[in-house]
Amino acid sequence: MKILFAGPTLPDAAARVPSGIVCRGPVLQGDVHAAVEDGASAIGIIDGGFEFTAPVWHKEILFALEAGVRVIGAASMGALRAVECEAFGMQGVGRVFEDYRAGRRIDDGDVAQLHGPEALGFLPLTEPLVNVSATLEALVAEGRLDEPVASELLCAAERLFFKDRTWAAIVNAVTTVEDQQRARLRRLLRHHRVDQKRLDALELVATLAGWPEDRDPQPTGWRFIRTSLWEEMLLLPRPRRQDTESGC
Repeated sequence: MKILFAGPTLPDAAARVPSGIVCRGPVLQGDVHAAVEDGASAIGIIDGGFEFTAPVWHKEILFALEAGVRVIGAASMGALRAVECEAFGMQGVGRVFEDYRAGRRIDDGDVAQLHGPEALGFLPLTEPLVNVSATLEALVAEGRLDEPVASELLCAAERLFFKDRTWAAIVNAVTTVEDQQRARLRRLLRHHRVDQKRLDALELVATLAGWPEDRDPQPTGWRFIRTSLWEEMLLLPRPRRQDTESGC
């Protein structure tokens, strides 16, 4: 069984993944451990809770890896954990992962996004900085935007808190742009938006789908230690999950 944790980055995950991949919501602390106990042979992590919920613990990922479960991450929380746990065997894919891995990005907030609840399809309310960067780079490469203007827009986006980072707020924060140009800029950015997080998430889904159905018997080269904190985590109540699987 393969399990995919996805949310606002890939809200249509259940309809996009091949049959046989079980879709669960954004990963929370304890969810990876539960997935291993449920019999997962492979786990894909795209989105994960933070701020108001306990995020997925690195120790859970090590637990999964030692058990022979293949774990892959991309796009958002998955990219962060993949960089942090790569030395232990976790795999990462996509541009966001590579940027963090190479040190071109260091701030977790670059992938953060304010969004609506799952009942509303994780309606996006702000734009992650990784998408802003990809959009501006594409517009410059296509000759639709001058590089100095793109640079100012990127600096403006970087100064905004992730909960305030909308295209309108970014454009309004650039003081050198004339008022009559702001509406055109907003239309340009929205119309040619590059959703880099989604692109990376789809790459993860393709990779996950191609993995074997059984667990990997290869040794990890290290030993998982059951600390007292680990044992305490196992006693914590788990949120209820409603699995959805493509084709069901």
